[in-house]
Amino acid sequence: MDQREAVPLSIPTEQQPIAALLSRLSGSAPIETPLSAVFVGADTAWKLRKSVRLPFIDFTHLPTRALAAQRELELNRAWAPTLYRDVIAVTEGAQGPELGGNGRVIDHVVRMARVAEGDFLDVRATQGGLSPELLDGLADMVAAMHDALPPADNNDLAALLRVTRGNLATARVAGLPQARMSAWEAAVEARLAAHATDLAQRDAAGFVRRCHGDLHLGNLCLFDGKPTAFDALEFSEDMATIDTGYDLAFLLMDLDLRLGRAAANRVMNRYLARRPDFGMLGLMPIFLSLRALIRAHVYGNSGRDWRPYLDYAEAMLAPPPPVAVAIGGLPGSGKSTIARAIAPLLGPAPGAVVLRSDEIRKRLAGVPPEQRLPESAYTQASSRAVAETLVADFTTVLRAGHAVIADQTFIDPATRAAVQRASGDVPFFGFWLSAPPDVLRARVAARHGDSSDATVAVLNLMLQSAPNAGNWQEIDSTDPAASHVIATSLPH
Repeated sequence: MDQREAVPLSIPTEQQPIAALLSRLSGSAPIETPLSAVFVGADTAWKLRKSVRLPFIDFTHLPTRALAAQRELELNRAWAPTLYRDVIAVTEGAQGPELGGNGRVIDHVVRMARVAEGDFLDVRATQGGLSPELLDGLADMVAAMHDALPPADNNDLAALLRVTRGNLATARVAGLPQARMSAWEAAVEARLAAHATDLAQRDAAGFVRRCHGDLHLGNLCLFDGKPTAFDALEFSEDMATIDTGYDLAFLLMDLDLRLGRAAANRVMNRYLARRPDFGMLGLMPIFLSLRALIRAHVYGNSGRDWRPYLDYAEAMLAPPPPVAVAIGGLPGSGKSTIARAIAPLLGPAPGAVVLRSDEIRKRLAGVPPEQRLPESAYTQASSRAVAETLVADFTTVLRAGHAVIADQTFIDPATRAAVQRASGDVPFFGFWLSAPPDVLRARVAARHGDSSDATVAVLNLMLQSAPNAGNWQEIDSTDPAASHVIATSLPH
């Protein structure tokens, strides 16, 4: 649930004396969600679970709230060890509720460090967007989080059906249109049935893990200068033991609707560059739809405009067809810039997967994309392995029904032919970017913080072989409209 959104909710009558105590300690009114109230003070925040019953959880019993508080501390300390401090009992005192007193325990609160208002990523997104560097760091954090989680035992199809039906019940209570809910239910259950084998294979392969479970921008912040996840879903192991792609989908959906498809596409591609889980792509329309419906009923329950989220949930279940694109050219020709510009426009949300050979090389070497490799790493064998991986990944993405862009020099005619064959029956478009040698040299010399290790000396060697467009469409990359020219020639 989104901790940053003040909504017209109420704290149960029996907990109002506790809320009054926490308001005095914090000096502020709480930030409320359907399940909790967070009181933010000068350097400390206190989170109180509400004594409420909703279709997916019953918090009306003190032991249940106590266990949930302890579970929240345990889960979130793994990702935000200094943000989460402890769980403290609320006790009955002579003058009213106390924190950590000697009287009868009447509730529990989670005690956390205060996060500055402007460091919550939903606030940053609203105030001025998220920088490319922050989006990359966010994707890196989520990829590392998922890598660190052990595989878990859960029937993902059964779990997703339970999630679907639970969210439908909540959506109907929230007043979302019954006819649209029934149509959405039929469409999503048909898609789940069609992908039953895919879900079972991913479960067997270890992609089902005990994830964060509520990974949207409201539960992400900058803490100690780093993107940090907090407020993991703690009250249901079943709801949080999910496919890692479904966990990521909440963030992608939130970025898509808050900041636009380019932001969501960048995070997806950075995540895949670090963690090449292309198998999730065939399921992504279902995952995005489910996540959008969750947000729709949360908004419906709190009196906000749920319509964009329901529209999105419906649209995701009718994705456009895939398209296969290859962009070649010498170092400095602008391949990656143009690939990134057109990727959000192509195929199912959140846009095309960009397979950049420079990132594949770093992945195969086991280093981050921006880490330079020594010249000794650039052997014929390693370059052949990069090309083979590029073609294999290109094939995998298309088989998942997703759009894909291959970003490589494509000087080798055999690699060009291989990637074109890999497109199969999917429409294929090949582009060759050109620019004057002096422009290429200036661009390569100006690079910093990029996954390409190409130097001006490497470029000069390539220029000697005079590569050309062949049967691909040649595009002058010095033309400011180059991206537009390519985009308008593609189906989307």
